[in-house]
Amino acid sequence: MLEPLRRIAAYAVCADSRGRVLLVRASERSGTPGTWSLPGGAVDHGEDPNHTVVRETAAETGLSVAVSGLADVLADMRALPDRGITIHTDRLIYRVAVRGGTLADRVGERPTDLARWYTLDEARKLPLRSFTARALGLPASSADVVPDEAPEFPSFYAVPGPDGLHRAQRFAAYAVCTDPAGRVLLTRVSDGYPGAGCWHLPGGGTDYGEQPGAALIRELVEETGQTGRLVELLGVASHRDAASLGPEGYPIDWHGVRAFYRVVVDKPNPLTVADVGGSTCEARWFGREELGALPTDRLTEVTAEAVQAAQLT
Repeated sequence: MLEPLRRIAAYAVCADSRGRVLLVRASERSGTPGTWSLPGGAVDHGEDPNHTVVRETAAETGLSVAVSGLADVLADMRALPDRGITIHTDRLIYRVAVRGGTLADRVGERPTDLARWYTLDEARKLPLRSFTARALGLPASSADVVPDEAPEFPSFYAVPGPDGLHRAQRFAAYAVCTDPAGRVLLTRVSDGYPGAGCWHLPGGGTDYGEQPGAALIRELVEETGQTGRLVELLGVASHRDAASLGPEGYPIDWHGVRAFYRVVVDKPNPLTVADVGGSTCEARWFGREELGALPTDRLTEVTAEAVQAAQLT
């Protein structure tokens, strides 16, 4: 049996004036040596993914980049039998532009060793990581070994941090959800959970092996009884609570990375909360004026940020 792991990572889609894209090659220190991918890497605990992609691109290529926007959010699993692990990675794909620096290789220093500019036709012939092929709109690659099925993995996973405080990093997907009348659907956080009593976006943590869009539609049904239609990716929010208190009963250094999407419910059903006793105690439709009148302290951080991004107030 392979030990299951999860991580969140951020990557750069960077093109030059000639339309070439920036790629890096995995070194012998990596789990997939010789494969090519977008520059990027794991999001550190508490780190904003925007900063991750800038930091990792500089470390792997010698180039300083500026983030211009979010291109996609996707997830994948890969098995590394030689290491005895299988990894689920939630990948945030950003569009970036070079603002300075000199392209440099990192031989012997990192899990990547070469950095090169390639046309899409040239990249098509390389052994690309699957997420990189998808991000570039190229045919799917077979460079990754994919496990036959997702392993068992807890939805909540906290580990002791370097300061002795438990820490947890979690990826989640949430919906800015509207109906044909323009109402916005929110859920209320149950007592005993962080943000208790506040109104929140429907959604939640993704399961191991699950794509964020599929997780969001599933969570929408479980929390509100509504069947939604995914319209577009709006953005990603990153929030850290250094001493969050929840049903575990002890402080947790909590880092949540949350993708939020625009979702439409074409035919609203009666509102129901299926997960009785969970983190959601109520679901309610709000008119635009009602939503705008809610005090800021009655909304969770991600809700306020997503509602503003969707220009709903």
